[in-house]
Amino acid sequence: METFDEWLDTPLGHYVVAREQAIYDRVLPDLFGFYALQMGAATVPLLQTSRVTHKFTLAWDTTALLLAEPDQLPFAENQFDVIVLPHTLEFQALPHEVLREAFRVLRPEGRLLISGFNPYSLFGVKRYFGRDRRGPWGGEFISLSRAKDWLTLLGFDLVDAQLDCFNLPAQNEKTLQRLAGLERAGDSWWPFAGGVYFLHAVKRVAGVRLIKPDWARAGRRKRAAAAVPTRAHKELNLTQNDKK
Repeated sequence: METFDEWLDTPLGHYVVAREQAIYDRVLPDLFGFYALQMGAATVPLLQTSRVTHKFTLAWDTTALLLAEPDQLPFAENQFDVIVLPHTLEFQALPHEVLREAFRVLRPEGRLLISGFNPYSLFGVKRYFGRDRRGPWGGEFISLSRAKDWLTLLGFDLVDAQLDCFNLPAQNEKTLQRLAGLERAGDSWWPFAGGVYFLHAVKRVAGVRLIKPDWARAGRRKRAAAAVPTRAHKELNLTQNDKK
């Protein structure tokens, strides 16, 4: 049976990857840190524009640098600055647990980027009425509103949400090119019906406040710490001088 990674090498898969890569390429350069993790779609280097120092790719059914189940990650808490989930939730029996694990291994203020198929789109219609269960059509499409609710319950704050891929989910490359105008029309006339959604969230931890060094105030602190004669000290010195 055709896997999702194999489907990404089809004309429709190339179209989806190109649209999503453009979104990731726009967001990732502004996110910094030491460690970034991509979970799923191991054949696509979505982290290629990331400025994070160390980047890793994790998979569970294909070849990748790391092999593990997304709902049982072999990492300690607060390890990663950025985590990317490209269509990971659709193929997991416990997608909520995957998000819980992502929350656990993200550091406070770490960023989570998710892309998934929108069930309320032409892609969702194709999956619902089609008989083909290969590639993405065998996954469980999760709605944007449901994904938002899960993130909020876990403790994430939403930074951005958008939909993309308004073209017909056709497997023929010429058809996709001929109907490319639907991309612009869909974004204007039916923005809720994009085939793919993108979510950007940040991990918030109650009671935790990251304190950054304030180099501008460091000098003021040193000056404030120096001994300054007070009025009482001056009066005491005057009295002692009078006695002399």
